[in-house]
Parts: sequence; structure tokens; C-alpha cells
Amino acid sequence: MNLSATLILAFGMSMDAFAASIGKGAVLHRPCLREALRTGLIFGVIEAITPLIGWGLGLFASQYITQWSHWVAFILLVILGTRMIAQGLKNKPDESLTTAARHSIWILAATAIGTSLDALAIGVGLALLEVNIIQTALFIGMATLLMSTLGIMAGRFIGPLLGKWAEVLGGVVLIGIGLNILFGHPGYLH
Repeated sequence: MNLSATLILAFGMSMDAFAASIGKGAVLHRPCLREALRTGLIFGVIEAITPLIGWGLGLFASQYITQWSHWVAFILLVILGTRMIAQGLKNKPDESLTTAARHSIWILAATAIGTSLDALAIGVGLALLEVNIIQTALFIGMATLLMSTLGIMAGRFIGPLLGKWAEVLGGVVLIGIGLNILFGHPGYLH
């Protein structure tokens, strides 16, 4: 795989994390660059690891991994999205924007795993090609770090405009990503 194809793949893989990061940034109270980089790093590391795992597993059992990864991602993102919607609806009008200074590492990691399971499936496919998986995974991780960081900062400006509905919108985005992964998978009815 040449450099341009690797870059296109890397930025394509980072789009789910970018959308989720906008939602995450929107619910924080004026997230700073440090928080954006922290989120980007968590998302980037997980997004870089999942194609490596997929590649390794793809060498052994690709048909079993790709058959279920979309369901796992869908369920995880629907649970996280539903939790965000419930939290947003529960909060008083400006409560969500004044109490949250940062997301817990566990929530960020769960969201990152949910948005990166498609990278696991890509890793399975890459096992069938002659690619430098380490280089490809690093490009995916760096693109995700960049896009997630930008997403948090974009959410910083969107959050105050939406008020308490930012968290509800973030939850809807996560559920939408989950549905896209589920229905975008060729064998989603398995």
C-alpha cells in the first residue's frame, strides 16, 4: 500500500473519533488544549492498537472476527450514547456546562474502543495484504490523535451554543456512529 493510500485510510479511520470528539468537547466547560490533546492521545493510541490486534487475529481467524465486531461496536456506542442522552436530559439547563471539566479516562477509552472497532476489522483485511502494519497503525493513530484533538476544540465552540442539549446531541452522534457501523457492515444481520 502506498503512502497516499495509507493516509486516506488513516484519515478515513479517524472520522468516527472526530465526530465523537466534537460531542465530547461540546459537553465540557471550555475544554483547554491540554484536555483536547489528552482525549486525542487516548483515541489515537486505541485507534492505532486495534488494527494491530485485527491484523494479528486476521492471520488466524478473520471470518469470526469480522462477523461480530460490528455488533460489539454498535452495542457499546448505543450504551454510551444512551447514557449521554439520559445525563443531558437529567441536567438542569446549564448544569452540564458548568460541572464537567474533563471526561474520565474510562469513558474516553470506552468511546475510543467503540469508534475503533472498524479499525480492528480493517486490520483483519490488512493481514491478507502485504502492508507494513506498524507504519499503517502509526498513521491511523496519528490521524486520530489530530482529528480527535480538533474535534474537542470544535466542540468547545459548539457546546455553549447548544447548552444542555450538547450532551444529548453527543449521545445521538454516538448512537448514529453505532448504527452506521452496524448497517454499513456487509453482514450486519449475522
